[in-house]
Amino acid sequence: MLSKLQQLGSNADGRYASDDELQFMDTYINSFDGRVRAYQTIKAVEKEIVDAVLIKLKASYPNLLLPKGEDMQNKWKQDTFRVLRHSAMTVLLDDQEQLRQQFLYWFQTIMQAFGAQEACNVTYQIMQDVVRDMLPKECSDLLCPILEMNRNFLGSQIKNPI
Repeated sequence: MLSKLQQLGSNADGRYASDDELQFMDTYINSFDGRVRAYQTIKAVEKEIVDAVLIKLKASYPNLLLPKGEDMQNKWKQDTFRVLRHSAMTVLLDDQEQLRQQFLYWFQTIMQAFGAQEACNVTYQIMQDVVRDMLPKECSDLLCPILEMNRNFLGSQIKNPI
């Protein structure tokens, strides 16, 4: 939303915006109550989401968080909470471009530096399944596309995606 408003401000420089250019605001206003509910729901169950993802991840990929024998579970949790919180804010603001520009490009570099792409790919794939099972459909419909974007950005450079 904020990126779209900035773009509108730049594009409409010195003139009134057309009805077509303002349509995204109507769409956002009409979806606002649902976005707030989704944001609050995600916030209320974030620990349960991350815990459920961890259980499934460890069951299906028991060595994924043990690269070179080092237990990365605590770091994984910290990073996963961070990404989930940014994702929830993206649901609220309806601004995937802001998420990409202000978080994902930076975090992608870190994940690549630590060779964590496979863990990210698996994490955000599993998280979509957990979210679909755990959250109301209206909420998961808003969150899952963002989780898929996270998976694509953070889990990139994998030759054989899981």
